[in-house]
Amino acid sequence: MVQYQDATLDRVFGALADPTRRKVLESLGEGSLAVSELAEPHGMSLPGFMKHLRVLEDAGLIARNKEGRVVSCELSAAPMKAAAAWMSRYEKFWTDKLDALARYLYQQEELQTWKQPALPKSPRSPSRAATPSGRKRSGARGPTRRR
Repeated sequence: MVQYQDATLDRVFGALADPTRRKVLESLGEGSLAVSELAEPHGMSLPGFMKHLRVLEDAGLIARNKEGRVVSCELSAAPMKAAAAWMSRYEKFWTDKLDALARYLYQQEELQTWKQPALPKSPRSPSRAATPSGRKRSGARGPTRRR
């Protein structure tokens, strides 16, 4: 069973599980934006959108700043780096396993080519002259005679 040092990684992956939140992070990759600018392309109510921002903030993926009446958000990359480091360990594990499988399958293919029996030759006439084929029969019924 895998034990985590803390629940930060769970919150990061939970936040990244939603496509709306991933799009918000993409938008913030270009720079800090006001909440109203972030919410506009998503076509949802502001309270509904604020719930998405709260999940991202709880995961540590964004930071909110308030200047006067304008609340803006900016991307915080540290939790993403931790998630990427966690995934890279498993990427190496699966890459090694898939490479081993590919080597095994290649060896099996090589063994099969050595074990295949020679194909029997079809009996042929010793002469090289073309042999005329027999008369072909029609599948349709021919005309009948009247009696």
